[in-house]
Amino acid sequence: MKRIEERYISLLTDFGFKRIFGTKPNKDLLINFLNSLFDGFQVIKDVKYLNSEHVGDVFAERKAIFDVYCENERGEKFIVEMQNAYQKYFKDRSLFYSTFPIREQAPKGAEWNFKLEHVYTVALLNFDLEEEAFDKNDINHDVGLLDKKTFKVFNDKLSFKYVEIAKFNKTEEELDTLYDKWLYVLKNLSRLDKRPAALKEKVFTKLFEEAEIAKFTPTEGIKVYIEPKTNIVKLDMESLLNNPSGIPNDGQGSWGGSAKENNFSSWDYDFDEEDNSESNFKSKSLWD
Repeated sequence: MKRIEERYISLLTDFGFKRIFGTKPNKDLLINFLNSLFDGFQVIKDVKYLNSEHVGDVFAERKAIFDVYCENERGEKFIVEMQNAYQKYFKDRSLFYSTFPIREQAPKGAEWNFKLEHVYTVALLNFDLEEEAFDKNDINHDVGLLDKKTFKVFNDKLSFKYVEIAKFNKTEEELDTLYDKWLYVLKNLSRLDKRPAALKEKVFTKLFEEAEIAKFTPTEGIKVYIEPKTNIVKLDMESLLNNPSGIPNDGQGSWGGSAKENNFSSWDYDFDEEDNSESNFKSKSLWD
């Protein structure tokens, strides 16, 4: 069984991203990150988390599950998605997602003048989107509704921000802005064994405390080990049974023990980020 030795959770995984940015106790982390991303164009003072699971008007329609869905103090909606693996039709997927916060603004059984609150879709991508319309030398891409001839904004109520994290290659010494630091953390957190000196802001003190795997509950620990590169979850059931009070049993934030030696079954879950429904998981013994 491969030993897991990362000290901090990966923010590139579904569970890691939601744990850090999608929980009410950590909403200050989400606010700080979004404000660094919008860089003064949008200043968020507070957020309220909304139901991240949406279904269509009829039960048979396909549902959408957002990583993070919230609204600010002005009622503007924010979808924030972390996409670790390449998806061919991710542009279409992000467009599809954006329709839900638009449609839900229509009141049922009442007159309505069709005035909409702004909807922002923020897509954090750990791959090159390979989009011809984008500047290849840029990491951040702002997409909106424009007149094709004048290039003036036609309607500002729908905005997309695509961030190609995979292209970010600054070293710790090159981090200048708060946004640089957030990108560095998003890409590298699970590779770090301590908080870099450059990340001296108070918000990163909390981030590193919340991201330390040794402090997770056993239930949270089960969900941690989605490997960003292989998209495989590895669970050592023998270690869990022998150490029910906490995940690390060696003081180093890693699981020990050998399930095979004790004839325990471990599980591989093939995790498809295009469809992360429970029905998409496959189980098998690691040593079959």
